[in-house]
Amino acid sequence: MTDTAESWRSRIRQLALPFAQVGTEELPMGQILRLSLFQVTVGMMYVLFTGTLNRVMIYELEIPASLLGAVLALPVVFAPLRLVIGHRSDHHRSALGWRRVPYLWTGTLLMFGGLAVMPFALLVQAEYAADAPLVASLGAAFAFLFSGLGIHMTQTAGLALTNDLAPAGKLPQVVGVMYVMLLLGMVISTGILYLLLSDFSHERLVRVVQGAALVVWALNVIALWRQEPRNPERSRVDRPRPSFRESWQGFAERGPVARLLVVIGIGAAGFGMQDIIIEPYGAAVLGLEVAGTTLLTGLWAIGMLVGFGIAKLVMERGVNAYGVASIGTLIGVVAFSLVIAAAPLGSPTVFRVGQFIIGIGGALFYVGTLAAAMQMATREQSGVAIGAWGAVQASALGIALAIGAGLSELVPTLAQAGQLPEMFLHPAGGYSVVYAIEIVLLLAMVVPAWPLARFRQGESDIAPPSAPSGEMG
Repeated sequence: MTDTAESWRSRIRQLALPFAQVGTEELPMGQILRLSLFQVTVGMMYVLFTGTLNRVMIYELEIPASLLGAVLALPVVFAPLRLVIGHRSDHHRSALGWRRVPYLWTGTLLMFGGLAVMPFALLVQAEYAADAPLVASLGAAFAFLFSGLGIHMTQTAGLALTNDLAPAGKLPQVVGVMYVMLLLGMVISTGILYLLLSDFSHERLVRVVQGAALVVWALNVIALWRQEPRNPERSRVDRPRPSFRESWQGFAERGPVARLLVVIGIGAAGFGMQDIIIEPYGAAVLGLEVAGTTLLTGLWAIGMLVGFGIAKLVMERGVNAYGVASIGTLIGVVAFSLVIAAAPLGSPTVFRVGQFIIGIGGALFYVGTLAAAMQMATREQSGVAIGAWGAVQASALGIALAIGAGLSELVPTLAQAGQLPEMFLHPAGGYSVVYAIEIVLLLAMVVPAWPLARFRQGESDIAPPSAPSGEMG
């Protein structure tokens, strides 16, 4: 009876805390959580870029939306640099014996520097944009460019270091922890930044954004401290460095890299195209108030957390990374179907359920594809693998966001001009087209992923990465 009760308690703990058993003797849970602090800072930066500063620049500083869009697009433009950053971190030359730490540190400084000058650059842009828009925008452009490049560098090197440290059997679960921390960083920073900037003033903007710069610096220093094993032989200054082409060819020979990148690109576009139109859809079609549309982000975040737990559980049961991504994609198809159905049903509840399920499907997709990329690489190639994943994912997401926003406005315009049927004049017309395209993209993603999703964990011919070695720096 006691054994049965303990067994049930163990199962309940596993469901409630799905990552509680991720830690091992080689990589304790405390070390994983400390390393994941770089994901917290990345999450905070995403919130600053797409949420808090977005609102402040449009409403409080009255910066034109078109100009704002161009400035915010700069970090996405440089997303392909993740691949180069990953390659360089794989073969970094350092007498200290570090490969990832220099890139984590440089990325941290870029994030810190960009945030430190950003509030002043935004105030200058707001004051002089009408008279000299190009000159006034230079400061903001450089601030967002440095911050965005810092995000790309920090996340790429940080995830590559995660791959270096994680035991092969625990890699998917460790990846899940990293994304839980990213999400928690977004949720927590959203609340804190909202409270700090609710009583807006120019002085408060400077204090809050520069305070965020200090928080980014402090958390990233804690994250990287004594994490990477030092190995001077591996990073000695006279060691030959392969070209990018040679590194890429070596990685491509490890498995179906081209197929994986196609899966990542199509799936990221499928899940991300609607990010910019969620709240307008809820307001225009279902009549939700501001509080009601804000709740949608919370539901999506809760769905993501649930999805991370599900990803961990199904991987433990032998479902491989491609299978996890495919399951997430099919869940996304159901979710977007519910969102479309919410309009004719006039049901905000159906819409909210759809957003919650989108979070679950997205979590499975991102964890699955990232784990697939990391499992495919050796320790010497993890930077290239993470860089490829990040470059394709971020680039596809940026393009999808732009297309989704454009289509939501173009479809009703064409309907008004008589070039589309009258049904598209309905407030949901443009939005429904975007959601329908996402369903098509997600179904298309399963086509290249399914042949590999059928295998169980361990049946792949991709060799596991070798164990890290060296002394702790």
